[in-house]
Amino acid sequence: MNSTLTLFLFFVAIVAVWILFYNLRRKQKEAQEALRKAQLSEEEKAKEQEEEAAKAETEDSECCGQHEVCEKTNLMNTSLKYEYYDDEELDALRGMNPEEYSDEQIAQLREVFETLKEYDVAGWLRSLQLRNIELPEDIREDALLIVSDLRERENAK
Repeated sequence: MNSTLTLFLFFVAIVAVWILFYNLRRKQKEAQEALRKAQLSEEEKAKEQEEEAAKAETEDSECCGQHEVCEKTNLMNTSLKYEYYDDEELDALRGMNPEEYSDEQIAQLREVFETLKEYDVAGWLRSLQLRNIELPEDIREDALLIVSDLRERENAK
């Protein structure tokens, strides 16, 4: 009986040490990753964001069905990261009132909007929202109409 109890306690001690070691190692990796990201230059951060955006663009346009609400038509910001849709020049509109946009700025917005694929419109709207860029009323209505049509098609499936 004594040897069984000793063996059991030894086994529990080994498991406890393993759990502690695993958690310590995980925390060390997280700290190293945070340090690496903090040391990245602005250029490297922009490159990393571009790579993530390119990866997202190559994904299939069909909804994966793994989310309660399809992310392809969801306008809610679920992360603090935004991606660019070949529209970096629109950052100049950050914080401006749409009524103050020049004809050239509205043309830039319309050009980007018209070159988007249907399934990218919701992501673009989220990106603009995170970047604090407001759309003029007519472009916003057109974009919301596209997202609404996509939702209806997804719900019809």
